[in-house]
Amino acid sequence: MKRMRLTRPIGRMNAALRLILVLMLVLVLDGCIGKRITKANVDQVTEGMSKKQVESILGQPTSSQTENPAIMRQTTYVYRQGKDTVTIVFKDDKVQSKDSTLSN
Repeated sequence: MKRMRLTRPIGRMNAALRLILVLMLVLVLDGCIGKRITKANVDQVTEGMSKKQVESILGQPTSSQTENPAIMRQTTYVYRQGKDTVTIVFKDDKVQSKDSTLSN
């Protein structure tokens, strides 16, 4: 009896599965890395915006710190990208001020 070899179809299937896995990995990593901080993005952030609005533009901050005095709560978001830093201060969850060291 003659044996049939199935290496070609299996090889093609493995290549297709690898391609699908690579594409899925790229999509997952893209979501994890966050948004790129650009001058155009930072310029969209205006006084009075909520944290959610800022996060929809800039993504999650690199770090944040919340001070909770009795009268007014203040949160500072810091975004770092290489040498550049963007600092956004929220008072009562609304943008109070922003500062950046973006070069362009």
